[in-house]
Amino acid sequence: MIRPALLLCSLIFATTARAQDPAPIRDNSFLVEEAYNQPFGVVQHISTFARAERGGDWLYTFTQEWPVHGQRHQLSYTVPIARTEQLGGSTHGVGDVALNYRYQVGRMDSVPMAFSPRVSVLFPVGSSDRGQGAGAPGIQFNLPFSVELPASLVTHANVGGTYTPRARSALGERATTKDYSIGQSVIWLTHPKLNLMLEAVWNRSEEVVGAGQTARSTETLISPAIRGAIDLPSGLQIVPGLAFPFGVGASRGMRSVFVYLSLEHAFTRQASDDEKAKP
Repeated sequence: MIRPALLLCSLIFATTARAQDPAPIRDNSFLVEEAYNQPFGVVQHISTFARAERGGDWLYTFTQEWPVHGQRHQLSYTVPIARTEQLGGSTHGVGDVALNYRYQVGRMDSVPMAFSPRVSVLFPVGSSDRGQGAGAPGIQFNLPFSVELPASLVTHANVGGTYTPRARSALGERATTKDYSIGQSVIWLTHPKLNLMLEAVWNRSEEVVGAGQTARSTETLISPAIRGAIDLPSGLQIVPGLAFPFGVGASRGMRSVFVYLSLEHAFTRQASDDEKAKP
């Protein structure tokens, strides 16, 4: 049987063997956010699916990213759907929906560093009674910073947090929760259309356990991954990916499979060089 990673490699090399100087993959990270906004006139549709090795919990997310009047500003939204195991049985449904805005600092062309602060508003669509939502609106920020290094290496760093006043527990108790995250990744461009990835994330989250009371928990994950790109003559780019996150330290024993799929295509005419240079 051909392993999924080997099948992905074979597919990517088969479709890019005749390509002339293909552009490298840039905006397709998994657990650690990269600092590259969508180019002018290009929309991206991102699907991810993660399933825990034990218990049967899974999480699917769909994100759509749109540039606004050029590459400087970007709007996107994220819709999560999850299945969780509880004492009374399993439950599944839509989680809290995020509306995201990112600002591209500086220019991307011929610059080895990129910085794109993001702010997100979280809408309490998910049911807090079933553990699939915070039960109150929240605000999230993230500071992604990307650097291109020698030896065909690229690294991304993240620092972020989520603030949810009046978060609600399954019993209806409310308290303010504050979550924090740190991420770091290194990506090896083994081929412009085939990359090996290593991501590390640390998360500290709070859960409402009583009126005005919260309990903290932390997790640390290491995630080896592979991704590739398939460029079709129509201009559609398909980027599949596969990762195997596992816990370390206090999170030892946590294992999951992470599947990534991105579809990227133009939705309007391509910008001229003068338009691309505009902020």
